Amino acid sequence: MRRKGFKKTMAMGLAGMMTVGLAACGGGTSESGSTQTSEAAAATEEAATEEAVSTEASSDVTLEFQQWWGVELPEGALDEICNEFTNQTGIKIETLSNPYADTKTQIAAGAAAGTMADVVGLDGSWVYDFAKQGAIANLTELMGNAGYDDSQLSDQIKFESNTYMIPVVNFAYPLYVNMDILKEAGVSEIPTTWSEFLDAAQKITDNTDAAAYFIPLNTEAPNGIQNQLSSWVWASGGNLLKDGQPNLSGNDTIAETVDLFKEMYEKGYLSPGIEALKEQDMVNEFENGRLAFMVDGISHLTTIKTESSDINFEFSTVPVKDGYTGQSGMDVANWGIGIAENCEHKEEAWQFVEYLMSPEVNAKLAQLANAFPGNSKAEPDYSSNDALFQKAYDIFQTGYAINEFTGAPTSEDLMRSFNEQFVLYIDGDVDSASSMLDAVQEAWIPAFSK
Repeated sequence: MRRKGFKKTMAMGLAGMMTVGLAACGGGTSESGSTQTSEAAAATEEAATEEAVSTEASSDVTLEFQQWWGVELPEGALDEICNEFTNQTGIKIETLSNPYADTKTQIAAGAAAGTMADVVGLDGSWVYDFAKQGAIANLTELMGNAGYDDSQLSDQIKFESNTYMIPVVNFAYPLYVNMDILKEAGVSEIPTTWSEFLDAAQKITDNTDAAAYFIPLNTEAPNGIQNQLSSWVWASGGNLLKDGQPNLSGNDTIAETVDLFKEMYEKGYLSPGIEALKEQDMVNEFENGRLAFMVDGISHLTTIKTESSDINFEFSTVPVKDGYTGQSGMDVANWGIGIAENCEHKEEAWQFVEYLMSPEVNAKLAQLANAFPGNSKAEPDYSSNDALFQKAYDIFQTGYAINEFTGAPTSEDLMRSFNEQFVLYIDGDVDSASSMLDAVQEAWIPAFSK
């Protein structure tokens, strides 16, 4: 990170040293040489003055930072981190914190109108659209201008070979399990296979007032396809893409997963009204003790522990197909960060991004968020974190991280077209999973052909 005050002091000190040195040896200098050295001193002083003016200007800069992180971190934690940046640089940060779905809507509206906040929290699935639209800035250029060493970044999300988003912290998506509901239903063990899960879901439906599982299918925020459905595909070693292209038609693992969800839907194992509901509704149902299982990011661990301290829950792996013995892929998401193209203070905005990605601050953010750091040199201290976080980390280490929607072209549209066809299938308007996946494949191909 630049330290402008330090640079200003050094520049003024050098100017003073040069003036004194020149005066000491002035008696032996020709008139021409005296003029030249005086001009050099004046130029150095002018540079120092410009640096001082720049520093004063930066202290008048206020950056808007729009994200959903503030509502998922402990209260006041994000503001505290931002205030420390202001103390160091004089650059003020105005945090605009709202739930994920609301933030996405607001950022998308800002992108369309050219009024996006200066610095924005990003989901990897948004990057292609915003970068192609020209709404977010090229971070590769900003990093180059700042002389930043990007080798310390664990990942960078690119569009046309340039970085537009940096993952700040990374989240695994384990299975959340309400142990009290399982006990009430007479389920003695957390299910690890599909057949065990269906058996548990039937007992939950028969013996409790809770739903077994939840997949949000509101097309305004279709990430239920990514997090709550595709997680089951990846857990059993499946893939949606092959060699960077859609791999849906004739894909047995995806077809079987879709049929599994259709069975859950038809037998009443899923929460009612899912076609109109979003991911936050799922979290609300779990917090209120009306949902036995959900696949969700570990970022909600703190929220649930704080808002619903009486919920007795555990983390587990997503169940796999019967007979599958390979490694499981685990859905991951991240809190990514980007800079708006319409930002008038991109240099200061990059300073803020660099600050958040510094090893010390990044480690603190990862610890507070129950997440894994985005800076490879960060060393979070998880000793004070909830024991469930360590369990999630242990689960994460047994498999591999995967999210085939991250950085994919028009990834939210990919989810939406899958969502639309999936709803048609579970409602009985499409006769088979194979036909449904053929339609999704046809809808996806144009996005990958651009």
